[in-house]
Amino acid sequence: MQVVLRVAERRDAERLNTALRRLSNELDDEHIAQAADLEGVAWSDVPGFRAVLAETDKVLGVALYSPVFSTTRGSAGIFVSDLWAAPEERGKRLGARLLRAALEDGGELWGANFIKLSVYDNSPNARRFYDRLGFEPLQGQNEYILNNAGCAALRGEE
Repeated sequence: MQVVLRVAERRDAERLNTALRRLSNELDDEHIAQAADLEGVAWSDVPGFRAVLAETDKVLGVALYSPVFSTTRGSAGIFVSDLWAAPEERGKRLGARLLRAALEDGGELWGANFIKLSVYDNSPNARRFYDRLGFEPLQGQNEYILNNAGCAALRGEE
């Protein structure tokens, strides 16, 4: 059966969340999101992300991405927060196809011409995958996050 790639639609929220939950499980990450959370952000008046699904009669892969703008590059790009391929599809270039489809969609929507992402330190296979595609680590940068409590404090909601 041929694998088809397409941009996810509202009706895909449950299937999308199931695929992302599989990724979380493989990474031993907590997965709090529900399909309704994805639906409320992806298909709102101002969508917070887009996703590409790879599927046959089931979802075999997903790329979830958002727009990002770089003043140092002077252009828009996409930030890929989640990339997953089913174990049986690994080694068949599905990950590269998903990234290409996400970049093409981001290019049409936002003029994206670069991809930014994060790789867990304890994911050597993912690192090798991205290295083979030509991704390079950003020198002199560290990734930070402000959690819910920190955001509440920043908003003065202490």
